[in-house]
Amino acid sequence: MIERNVETFIGCDSSYVDARIVLFGAPFDSTTSFRPGARFGPSAMRHESFGLETYSPYQDRDLADYAVFDSGDLELCFGSPELALADITRHTTQIIRDGKLPLLLGGEHLVTLGAFRAALERWPDLHIIHFDAHADLREHYLGTKLSHACVLRRCHDLVGDGRIHQFCIRSGDREEFRFAQAHTDLHKFDFSGLAQTVEALQGKPVYFTIDLDCLDPGCFPGTGTPEAGGVTFPALLDAICMVAKSNVVAADVNELAPMLDPSGASTALACKVLRELLLALLG
Repeated sequence: MIERNVETFIGCDSSYVDARIVLFGAPFDSTTSFRPGARFGPSAMRHESFGLETYSPYQDRDLADYAVFDSGDLELCFGSPELALADITRHTTQIIRDGKLPLLLGGEHLVTLGAFRAALERWPDLHIIHFDAHADLREHYLGTKLSHACVLRRCHDLVGDGRIHQFCIRSGDREEFRFAQAHTDLHKFDFSGLAQTVEALQGKPVYFTIDLDCLDPGCFPGTGTPEAGGVTFPALLDAICMVAKSNVVAADVNELAPMLDPSGASTALACKVLRELLLALLG
């Protein structure tokens, strides 16, 4: 049995048995290519979430009406991405086997691969909906294939063409965009085409991954690799609610580096994104 964490995200303190969604953190940022600090994102979101209400006026829903369990942060090996990913996979697998939806808090974006491996084992026809500033499709980064810059490429290794749907992408090297043109469903700059993608995926299992740097750094500077030209919070909220209409079986939110925004505004925004994602999935 997974035990209750001491400090939970607001409204996520139900019992594990009753929970529909299980939240857990993967505080790992050992392959961060620019500014580190995302390992502190999960704990910061829990701590700062108590500045929020459990009620969302956007969706007219309240976390107090649902059962969510926060199992806390995993203790991960910072020196080995593969060992860290294996621990994430094991934890996600247990949650899925218990009939619950895993919601992972990163950490850098590489942590997605661990949870995705577990979900793919359960749902072999799994698709990915991916919100991000970066394509994350490099074959390798500085000689390693396990990097946050390569995470969607590693997912493609597992599922092949036609299963990865990317939105808000505005950064990557030329080869990444050429690879995407041939192998993934990539939508540059915003959420254009998302409604059609969600409609096409009705009935199919979906892994939903949100890199918070899809947001414009003007409203979300607290991230390791900020990219100008991102989307607004209202646009992201609308997109999250749209994706939640599909068959989401696992999800994650990642790449908050709280100390990179001393104002605390980025952490507050990340907390609100998580609250709205939870409520959209629960609703």
